[in-house]
Amino acid sequence: MNQSELEKYLWGAAITLRGKIDAGDYKQYIFPLLFFKRICDVYDEEFETALSKSDNDNEYASFAENHHFQVPTESHWNKVREITVNVGAALQKAMSSIEKANPATLEGIFGDASWTNKERLSDEILINLIEHYSKHNLSLSNVPDDQLGNAYEYLIKEFADDSGHTAAEFYTNRTVVKLMTMIMNPKSGESVYDPTCGSGGLLLNCALHLKSEKKEYRTLKLYGQEINLITSSIARMNMFIHGVEEFKIIRGDTLANPAFIENDSLKKFDVILANPPYSIKSWNQKGFDKDPYGRNIWGTPPQGCADYAFQQHIQKSLDTKRGRSCVLWPYGVLFRDSENKIRKKMIEEDLVECVISLGKNLFYNSTMESCLLITNNNKPKEKKGKVLFIDARNELKREKTISYLLTEHISKIYDTYCNFKNVKNFSYVANINEIIKKEASLNVPLYVKAVSDEVIIDPLKAFNKWSKASDELKETMAELFEQSKSKR
Repeated sequence: MNQSELEKYLWGAAITLRGKIDAGDYKQYIFPLLFFKRICDVYDEEFETALSKSDNDNEYASFAENHHFQVPTESHWNKVREITVNVGAALQKAMSSIEKANPATLEGIFGDASWTNKERLSDEILINLIEHYSKHNLSLSNVPDDQLGNAYEYLIKEFADDSGHTAAEFYTNRTVVKLMTMIMNPKSGESVYDPTCGSGGLLLNCALHLKSEKKEYRTLKLYGQEINLITSSIARMNMFIHGVEEFKIIRGDTLANPAFIENDSLKKFDVILANPPYSIKSWNQKGFDKDPYGRNIWGTPPQGCADYAFQQHIQKSLDTKRGRSCVLWPYGVLFRDSENKIRKKMIEEDLVECVISLGKNLFYNSTMESCLLITNNNKPKEKKGKVLFIDARNELKREKTISYLLTEHISKIYDTYCNFKNVKNFSYVANINEIIKKEASLNVPLYVKAVSDEVIIDPLKAFNKWSKASDELKETMAELFEQSKSKR
């Protein structure tokens, strides 16, 4: 199969579910089934390889060291395929058995979908799904990691497009992800963290970025936390399907119970990329005021908006000597009055390196403008006491209800970030005192003069044009007058 055929084949399973369940729930069933099929086909391929090396020694071929994952015989895809009654129960049992056989890697990975609810998923529907996926072998030789990984990302995007309000829970605009990764420039051996990782796109892209540059990506240490169970499972499946095995993704509430703790303190990371849930109101503000991990370094945000609780968690989680972060936010974090004191302290500590305003519709189902807030605990000497502002609101391509960045947009923004210089109508380097005088606002248009939409008129040219038109009008009127006289 080529890439297009593979994507069509995988999406075909979702079509089977149309009209049966809500589009927002597709991911609960499609991703676990796909992963189940993949690991069984890979297991079979590994088994056959081991057989050929051992003169058909079945016992040897079953040894754990010959396989990525263990698949108990009775829990294999082909065994489940034979079931025609209570198919959901059989699927659930098989997936649970595989998780138990691989406790260190696959515990809880298939999520908690209700496979046994026949009112939602009848035996007939499940059989159709299983038969659909049985059409092709998803072994590594037939479908390499890169190919299946790309198709998996395609599915994530299609689910986002199809599912409406749930999209933002697990999907970040991939063109923005690329830009964020380029800016952070993760290096081999570094630790990368996403405190609200969704489907793992930001983390995964760091590994793929290094891989595309033919650098060692397997030494990259990836960490993520995600509050939603199925979404955290999707993130873990995403890693495995892309061939990334060195990662740790934990389900949980980052603000209430941060997962990565060392010596009673937050674990420190070299790079943090994030697209946190924005402006959430239901969070423990009082608890944050007396946070045991000292995350309220600049103050406690208002109850109605936890944005700067996440931003302070990120800053507190950065390595003090080399840590850097890039966070995708709604535009309001740059100037809201309710967070002025917090923002001012962040600026005064000379942590903000760059602010990039992005255009509208980069968030799913929202027309709001977004921005990138970039911090650095180790600013180069030439950047100390300064902040680069980039106005990239017009650097996008609009398509229906969503916008995205083209390659030329990404290159222009990235090159400007690297150069750290003033560019007329596009970027401006401000010193910290200048920003504080503007009431600690990071609102980009305060610093970057936008190109006016109005047409600038040259007075002399305008007069000459008017004079010529006036003469022509006089001539026309004179001719009409003469014609009128002759008719009398």
